[in-house]
Amino acid sequence: MLKKVFVSPDPGRSRLRFATRAVLGIGLAVVVCGLAGTSLVGAIIGGLAALLALFTVTDATVRGQAVTTALLPVAGLPVLTAAAALHDLPVARDLTFLAVVGAGVYARRWGPRGHSLGVFAFMTFFIAQFLHATTDRLPEMFAAVLLSVATAATVRFGLWCYERRRPAPAAPAPPAGTGLARITTRQAVQATAGAGFALVVGQLVSGDRWYWAVGATWWVFVNTTSRGETLVRGFRRVLGTVVGIGLGFLIAVPVAGAPVPTAVLAAACVFGIFYTAAVSYTWMMLCVTLLAELLYGLLGVLGPGLLALRIAETGVGALGAALAVLFVLPVTTHAVTDVWIQRALRCVHACTAEAAARLAGTEGADPAPRVAELEQLLGRVRLSVAPLVHPLSPMHGRRRRARRVLDLLDDCAREIRGLVAVAADPEASHDARLAAACWRVEAAVEALTGGGAVPARAGEPRAAEPALAHLHDLEQALAELAAPLRTPSGSRLAGA
Repeated sequence: MLKKVFVSPDPGRSRLRFATRAVLGIGLAVVVCGLAGTSLVGAIIGGLAALLALFTVTDATVRGQAVTTALLPVAGLPVLTAAAALHDLPVARDLTFLAVVGAGVYARRWGPRGHSLGVFAFMTFFIAQFLHATTDRLPEMFAAVLLSVATAATVRFGLWCYERRRPAPAAPAPPAGTGLARITTRQAVQATAGAGFALVVGQLVSGDRWYWAVGATWWVFVNTTSRGETLVRGFRRVLGTVVGIGLGFLIAVPVAGAPVPTAVLAAACVFGIFYTAAVSYTWMMLCVTLLAELLYGLLGVLGPGLLALRIAETGVGALGAALAVLFVLPVTTHAVTDVWIQRALRCVHACTAEAAARLAGTEGADPAPRVAELEQLLGRVRLSVAPLVHPLSPMHGRRRRARRVLDLLDDCAREIRGLVAVAADPEASHDARLAAACWRVEAAVEALTGGGAVPARAGEPRAAEPALAHLHDLEQALAELAAPLRTPSGSRLAGA
């Protein structure tokens, strides 16, 4: 786990910049709230609002990010008002919270913006429970949210907008077979059912901290699609929370809310949340848990009993999510994996065709966008296959096959990148053999995705020409994919 976080590649130091900017933006937001005269509660809600503004907004373009950031208060402030107004009406409060859960997940059908607004709305209601918000505190809380979101936006789009200097990342559309509308509708029902279970059982565990269980259920559903992904994420959430609680006894409890060390440690936690989010959900949850403990220390309520309660409520929330994905409109792991693998294979062919056209001198041929799309698709494949390759997976045969599939897809991506690098050379020329090799790649992809027989690679020597060498190795990887994708088992991985 340590290696995954600290040795994982960070192209362009994007994770480092992301995390450093978050510390700067959230720190400035808290300072601005303090200068505006808000109380400790106002500063906390302001800091959390800035964290969400910097973390959840993921539109493909800077302009889109700015629009979504501006809309966050529109989604959050009405929810904050409802949470405060219903503070002393538990039944109405609980039903409203479940409605926010369902609407927040359903909003993901509108892409990254819907996802961001849904998360912000949910977290606003959650934070209101965390801070015991009442209507008399609404003016201060409104001011803190608006000031903090504005400060975060100033840092992100004014002081340090490093995204302007790089192309927008490729974002493959959800496959038609498991379309976004279908998945989000199912997940909205699942999340609401899971949150309902967490809410009821969480209140039996604690009448004051029940919302932790609902929060755990909610975050288990974020960025997951299938049953397996959700179960693995629930396990990682519990693991990260338990480890974070252990560190809390060593760090947060001794600090006991002292302002200066708490501020330094909170900044370190914020950096950790943003730096580890892309590579390890367990580490991110560890940092989130430690940050929550530091905030409770500031509020003067941190103690061993509270930490033990945090573990119990997190377990309840993870159990609620697990029961929901297992029994409420389940989306199987192999169905999602099948779709994303086939999309990746078709993109391999598209990349090859674009590179060959570039070598042939076709005007306007550019394989670079296709390569970026392939990287995104492979990321989705890894996410969907994660439950199968998890060390605790009891299906050892499928685990070996899934790892083999990932290795071969990585080989395909490596050969594609090499081919594109060759095609980018202005002195590289077209060879008639390239067309034949591209046809063979197309035939192999069509066979893998359509269920036909994959042509075997002839045992000819590896070509000396770089482009042909990459194509021949790509053919070999595609031919070898047939075995792990088609091996009979309890459930296929793709194709067949």
